[in-house]
Formats: sequence, C-alpha cells, structure tokens
Amino acid sequence: MVGDGHRPAGKPLRDAQDEAGVPPGFWTGRGLAALGLAAGDVVTERQAELLLGEGRHPDADRIEREHLQEGKSPAKARRATVLGRPIEHNKSPKTEKAKERSPWLAMDLTFRAPSTVHIAWALLDDVIRSVLELCQDIARDKALAWLEDSVAEIRWGSDGKHRKPVKDGLIVAVFRHYESRAGKPLLHDHAVISIRARRPDGKGTWGNWSADSMLEHIVVADTLYTLYFMEEVSARLGWAWEPREVTPGRRPVLEIAGIDQRLIGWQSTRRQQIADALPIFTADYEEAHGHAPGERAAKALDRQAADRTRPPKRKVARSLSELREGWRKSAIRAFGACTVYRLAERARAAAAAVWARVRPVVDIVLAAVDITAVVYVLRGAFKRHHLLAEARRHLAYVLRGRPHEPGLDDQIVQAVVDDYVRPVGRGRMMTADLRALYPRDTEDQAALRPLTRNRTAAPYERARLAAGALAARVRAARRAERLGSSPRPYAVAVPAASRSHPRPFRSGRKDGRLLEPETGVDTVEQTRRTFEAAVQLAARLQDGKRERAVAHGPRPQPAPATARPSHTQQPGTQHPPGRTTGGVA
Repeated sequence: MVGDGHRPAGKPLRDAQDEAGVPPGFWTGRGLAALGLAAGDVVTERQAELLLGEGRHPDADRIEREHLQEGKSPAKARRATVLGRPIEHNKSPKTEKAKERSPWLAMDLTFRAPSTVHIAWALLDDVIRSVLELCQDIARDKALAWLEDSVAEIRWGSDGKHRKPVKDGLIVAVFRHYESRAGKPLLHDHAVISIRARRPDGKGTWGNWSADSMLEHIVVADTLYTLYFMEEVSARLGWAWEPREVTPGRRPVLEIAGIDQRLIGWQSTRRQQIADALPIFTADYEEAHGHAPGERAAKALDRQAADRTRPPKRKVARSLSELREGWRKSAIRAFGACTVYRLAERARAAAAAVWARVRPVVDIVLAAVDITAVVYVLRGAFKRHHLLAEARRHLAYVLRGRPHEPGLDDQIVQAVVDDYVRPVGRGRMMTADLRALYPRDTEDQAALRPLTRNRTAAPYERARLAAGALAARVRAARRAERLGSSPRPYAVAVPAASRSHPRPFRSGRKDGRLLEPETGVDTVEQTRRTFEAAVQLAARLQDGKRERAVAHGPRPQPAPATARPSHTQQPGTQHPPGRTTGGVA
C-alpha cells in the first residue's frame, strides 16, 4: 500500500503514501455493491485490514457496534461481520488439512506493460505519460472484467464439488507503483482480489471463489491485457509494435517500434542482474539432471535467480516528478539528449514503416494451424485455456496494435477444437490430431516428428518450425486449388463458424500472414518477384481453359469483401495490396 518503502509505526497511511510518491489505492469490481462500496473509492487502511486481512466486511466496526447496541453478545456481533468462514476456523486444531491453517484471503495480480512502454512513460512529456496511464487503466479493467465474467466461479460443499459463476462479481483493490526495486521506471498495478464472493443461492451468504480456476487462467488474462494495451496505445498515439527476442530460442516479446534498444538495457537493470546469475543455476541443473532444462524448468530457474538477486527496498522516498527528472537525466548522460527527446518522433516514423509492410489481417485457418502446432510441440497434451492464450498471442503478433473483432480469439480456438485436436486421457485434456492436419497423405505426419523430438533445439524454436511446416502445407493446398480452377478475386475473410467435421483447408481464401519485421529489403523484393512469376505462370495455365469456360458460360463469382469506414484495419476487410490506413485518433 506504500510502494516499496517502509511506513514507520504510527504514521497515517495517506501521509506514508505521499512520502513514498505513490497514489492511494482504489476499489473496483462489480462485487463492491454488496458491501456498500463504489468503484473509485479510496482504499482506507481499516478497510484493507478488515477485508483483506481478516475476511470481514470493510465496514465491520459500524455493523458490530449496531449489533452490540441491539443487545447481542460480542461473539454474535463479530460473527455478523464475517464474510463466509471465519479465519479462526482455519487456526483451530480441529482443522483437517494443514494448508487450511494459513488462511488465504486474497490474490495479487500484477499488470505490467512491456519494457519500451516504461521508457516512453518515464522520458517523454506529461501528455504522453497521461495517455499511457489511461491505456494501462483501460487494459487492466478489461482483463479484470473478463476474469469476472468468464473465469471466476464460487465453490461450496465437500471439497468444493458445487461450483457456479460468481453472481455479483469480484472485489478488487488496485495499487499503482512507479519504479522497480532497482530504481528504474516500471509502471505497474497490483490488483489485490479478495477471495470472498456471494453465493448464487438468493440468501446473501458468502463463500470463496475457486482459486484453482483463477490460477489456471492467469496467463490467458495476461495475454488479453497485453492485447488490449497494444490496441489502446496504437489507437491513441499512432504507434506500432514489433517482436523482440529477449532470450535466444524463447518466445519473443512485442515492443513499441522505434524505441532505441539501448534504452531497454538501461531500464531492465533487474533483468540483466537475473541474466548474469542464471548461468550458474542452469549449470547446477544440467549437472544434477544430465540435460538442459526444459521450458518449465527454465522458468523455475529464472524465478530462483530473481529471488537470489533481489535488492533491498528503497528507503529514501521520492515523488513521481522527482523520479521522472532523475530518469531523464540518467538517460541523457548515458545516451545523449537527441536519443531521449526524439523518442516520440522516431516511434511515429517506425510505426509508418511497420504499417507499410504489415497487413493486419487474420486468416482463421492459418491461425488455427499455427496455434495447434505451437501448443502441441510445447505441451503435447493441453487444455482449452492453453489454446486461448496462444490465440491471443497470435492476434497481438498479426494485428500489431490494430483492434480485433470481439470474440475472434474464441472463434480461432473453436476452429482448433473442431478440426485439429482430439481428446486424450481423462478430464478436458486434448492433443493434436495429426490425421486432421494431414488428411490426404498421412505419411507427411513424419515431418513433425524430428521437429517435436529434437531436444537440441529450444522448445519454442521447434514449435515455430512445426508451425511453419504446417502453414506451408496449407499454402501448397491452396495454390493447387487455385491453379486447378478459375481465378477468384483476392479476399481474406473471417468465417463466422468452424466446420463440424475435420477438413483443414478452405478454398478461395488467400494467405493473410504478414511479413516478419526483420525481413530485409532484398528478401522482400525477391519474394515479390517470385510471387509475380507465380501469377504469370497461373495465368498461362488458365489460357488453355478460357475457351471452355466461355463456352459453358460465366461462373458465379463470390462477392468481394467490403471495407469498413474506420481509420483502422479490421480482420476480414479487403485492402489494396501494399497500402494501409491509420493515424492518430
């Protein structure tokens, strides 16, 4: 509640927050109405102590006092303020499970944007700083709303066998921090979610929402937050995004295009400290197990290195204006005034270059194939929420900040479930259906095996190779269908629903996959010449059939996709090749 500082005993919370340079926390969530609170109310110290520390009503003092005035016993007056099971039950020796003796009353979700956002927020003017903070608010609230509507469920009964969606929503206290433990800019929000929620029994009783379902969807919520944040930044500032490889062989992250890469190293001091210590932990793991760590073990080693290198908390309080002034001076000393003061100009120029080469159009077939290959190689067996997280990563990479149609991520996942996976084991587990991916010649299934079983390559690198092989298979089938039929107008559409039977290739759809940002000019030109040669070859092959087509009459042509009157490109709209629309909203 006071950032990374320490509050002396007896100092009021608000004074400590002012000295630490952090704003007071505020309440949010649909569950506030049941407690008499409103979204935006300041989180007081007593409210946090009661709700987040004791599992009681945030206005428990008044309720208890009224019950005592009515003549009730102190025990009954206190019990009237408890939401759900009292924490005294957990501390009782009669508690069967040892883990229940330490009551879990809240969950802290941290919303943090990519590194280049913190750089722009810290070094640019107050207008851009305010816009980025607004984007943070919108993306965070949308991700929390999705958790309320689609994930949170209340449980009751023996071992939580009865589960239903949370009736009134969640109760969340949000606290904003401005810096990392290393003293570098790090705009992030801590959303502390109370575990208490009302049951849908009509009696107003309280219980706990299911923690396992919430933890299961944390990564999915993170990808949704990132997707919304990118869209807000691109719409309000006109900036674009491009992938950056942080660790070779690992999944790249999307950063604001045009931000000097040297500034990322200046901002990510903690990341460098962790990277310096990580080889020691990795060597110990390889010596103990005899092989390099996989993706899950690598994440565990990364967390271990972070814990071992964590610096102590800052004890000198500074306001946000003092922090921003110090960060700007530090960056200017390290990289020069031109690098700092031209950040916004270079970001706009880089965005124009990105939109000139990237067409933000989603092809559901290629998206489904890509997601199936990546999740299958990384996990083998997976659940629906793994597919949903990967679908949102795919949308973020393809759209680069352009808005996506609501429900498009669920459409892609449904296409994967309908066409490319099969159930495996018990529960909701599934795996890739290789016969659906290769329906015509099942011998091609062998193309995936060296990609999935080669342990010398990094897991994500093998996943991208598998996705590329399957995407090439889709393109080859489409080319064969186009060459064997009459020409059709160029259009990339988003189907309204998936097929009910496995049939992985749709006809009459052109590949909408974008160029990689690191593709050179020579490669792009060579690709263009190859494409033109292929078009000329297709035209010559059609000359022999033209007379027969005329003799049998014209074939009906599909209606072209219509462009929307918007300043951004939407999936499913038709655009002239090589041109994009955009601008600052």
